[in-house]
Amino acid sequence: MSRAQAESVIKNIIREIAQECAVKGQAVSETLVAFMVKAVVLDPDNQFNVERTLTKDDVQKLIKACVDRLLMKNSPSLDTIKMQVYFDMNYTNRNEFLDEHKRVLESRLQPVMREITDSRARTREELEGLYRKIVSCVLLRSGLGSPTDISVVREATAALQSVFPQTELGTFMSLTKRDKERQLTELTQIVTGIRLFNKECGKGGEGIDNLPSILNEAIPTATANVEHELGTSQMFISRYTALVERQQEEKLEEPDPELLRQCIINCRQHETFLQVLLRDINTATDQVAVLERDLRSILIQLQNTIQSKTAVPTNQVYPRFISLAKIWTGFQDEMVLLSVISNIQANLEPFAKSHNEVLPDARIQDLLTGLIIRSDVERVAETSGIEQRVQHAPQFKNLEFLFPETTKNFVKLPLQYKGFCGFSIAAHDRLLLPGNPLVGVLRYKDHFFCFANRDGALKFAADPDKYIARIAEAAKRSPELIQLLDLHMQFSTITPYGKSAEPGHMIEKPITKRDSGIQTEVHPIESYIDPKYEWNEWELRRKAIKLANLRTRLTHSVQTDGSNYKRDNATQIYLPREKGSQTKREHGTSVPKPSVYIAGLRGCPSTTTEAYKVDLTLNVDAHNDICD
Repeated sequence: MSRAQAESVIKNIIREIAQECAVKGQAVSETLVAFMVKAVVLDPDNQFNVERTLTKDDVQKLIKACVDRLLMKNSPSLDTIKMQVYFDMNYTNRNEFLDEHKRVLESRLQPVMREITDSRARTREELEGLYRKIVSCVLLRSGLGSPTDISVVREATAALQSVFPQTELGTFMSLTKRDKERQLTELTQIVTGIRLFNKECGKGGEGIDNLPSILNEAIPTATANVEHELGTSQMFISRYTALVERQQEEKLEEPDPELLRQCIINCRQHETFLQVLLRDINTATDQVAVLERDLRSILIQLQNTIQSKTAVPTNQVYPRFISLAKIWTGFQDEMVLLSVISNIQANLEPFAKSHNEVLPDARIQDLLTGLIIRSDVERVAETSGIEQRVQHAPQFKNLEFLFPETTKNFVKLPLQYKGFCGFSIAAHDRLLLPGNPLVGVLRYKDHFFCFANRDGALKFAADPDKYIARIAEAAKRSPELIQLLDLHMQFSTITPYGKSAEPGHMIEKPITKRDSGIQTEVHPIESYIDPKYEWNEWELRRKAIKLANLRTRLTHSVQTDGSNYKRDNATQIYLPREKGSQTKREHGTSVPKPSVYIAGLRGCPSTTTEAYKVDLTLNVDAHNDICD
């Protein structure tokens, strides 16, 4: 069986369970059914072996077990699961909710925005119709009055005409779609700011509620309602916990121990959700105080800027009008948040009543006779002394206990099991007692555990793996503990999908890697051709000169003492010229070359040679005369 086929089988099982419950008169969501299937498979009492392929009989057994649990009457365990499913499906944190709220508003306004941005009005009647649509869009986006109220429409039209007269529709029509949407958003904020300022001055404000006053009345009421519900749940928790402790000490079986623990888990889950809602209300209280301070400040600035002037520069008042509109949007967001919180709190209440029906108050009062009932605050106070701390234990070599004096950001440690005592959950069969970090926070495998008392901390530290495994087994018997104690990481390897090619497998480890693809638009960015674009440099120069309009401009210059030293100076020099001179006359002398010959060496007829010297050398004077 492929993964897709396995998912199809699981969906069919879930659908069949939901249909069978509907036939028996109980409407259940598929999310609740899916969680119940997982809970039934995890419960060891049902004997579903996840390593063995499920036969047709096993599937029918699974469906019957799920239907039986979903149709149980007055079951605190089932109501706790329903409460968890409802809270997960309807609650989100503040930022995510505001983002989703804005996205929904934008999606609802898209048809109106599209009619305006896509309009091709040409005639006078069409332009007037377009202007009325813009007024309606401004009212719908701002949330200040109904577009069907004539007085509101007149006031909004007058405010819009002061910043965007109908004669500017031609310019508006020439803009791109994105620029039109941006301008509509800005016009909405400016018109909203103008109407709010007029209301403050007593000159308008039709259809505008006094949100700060409404919030100042609604927030204390919502706080009181949540605190009342929270106090009631904590009272039941203290009573049921005292009964469980008495049963353990005296080995009693009345009332049913399993039912008593289901009631404690139900009340603990209700208490946790109410604390989340109360924190959100406190955050809203602080936010409203900040918004009120900013509102007073911006109104004073506007009054000082405008006063009794007939004309004020737009660059001074428009930004303040926009800021005023944003502040008012913040008040509107707080109203929506408070409404959602109150609605969730009211819808959680039915899930927290079944324990009072199975254990009536009169019966509980009889059982509580002679018992000392301690609240969570009192239990924590009893173990907050120095003598109650875990002292240095050399037997735990690889473990470490953390304390406020030795640990930075001690109060921000991510405690396991939502701060409940791990030892009491494991040793006392799912008994949920608040842990006291001052006793000592055990650090084990990068997890932090706190305990209700020192003895529990020492016993848990002696064998942490044993107690952690016990808590996991307890969560299998009571699957509502998975969310209450935040055990999702411990059970993250179990998901209702097919495991292998063999049919019938219900559980497998999640795949962390897979091939995926995505397809994008061919042209996600809208094409835009600028009719005024110029590529010619000289044309751009001509437009720049025309824009500068130099004919009506004068050039002025002035010289100061400081600028005197910054002027450009230049000097000229004469380069040396080439010139030669002669000091003496070139003159030379020569002497006569000696010329001496010997005559008579040849041609003598006699046998005896008669030779003699002939000197032909000139004297110096004769030689010089010849040379001259």
